[in-house]
Amino acid sequence: MTLQVVGAGLGRTGTHSLKVALEQLVGGPCYHMIEVFGHPEHVPLWQQAADGEPVVWDQIFGEFAASVDWPASAFWEQQAAAYPDAIILLSARDPAGWWTSVSDTIFQAVDRPTPPEMEAWHRMVMTLFDRTFTTDWRDERAAIEAYERHNEHVRATAPPHRLVEWAPGDGWEPLCQALGLPVPEEAFPHVNSTAEFRAMAGLDPLTG
Repeated sequence: MTLQVVGAGLGRTGTHSLKVALEQLVGGPCYHMIEVFGHPEHVPLWQQAADGEPVVWDQIFGEFAASVDWPASAFWEQQAAAYPDAIILLSARDPAGWWTSVSDTIFQAVDRPTPPEMEAWHRMVMTLFDRTFTTDWRDERAAIEAYERHNEHVRATAPPHRLVEWAPGDGWEPLCQALGLPVPEEAFPHVNSTAEFRAMAGLDPLTG
């Protein structure tokens, strides 16, 4: 199996919904941060990438048909070069909405005490943020600037014939058109809301 879709959009841009949708469309698994938890052997490889060292991408994506979300999206250019037939999918949303979502979910999750078994994963994520995003990711203005800078770089450098832009609410059509596939009859999946993320990550106390 080889990547048919290289996801260039950062986390909290509908990437989990895209994962579910793409798996239906391309008939294979889609890599997302949640896959890292199921493949702890990938953490050192992502650490290599974050450290600027070369990575054999098939060691990560050998059984996957698409990628979205951090950490993969931080290295979309390398994946685009390794898989030249894949489309490049930039998922994005309005910067203010993105900040509200990411600061209430991912940034809170990684900014709390780390259990020993998660230390390697946490170091990888911190290196990823510091070297490919911004060292000031806790600051709203700096994070939004980094988010917009990332998206503009994708738009400016991705080959136009490969680039597909998608926003939450766009549904199946842009994906199906780019992949040359019919639009499914069922509704586009919408998963991993802020409330669902916070419950999954244990950020909110249990009630009831």
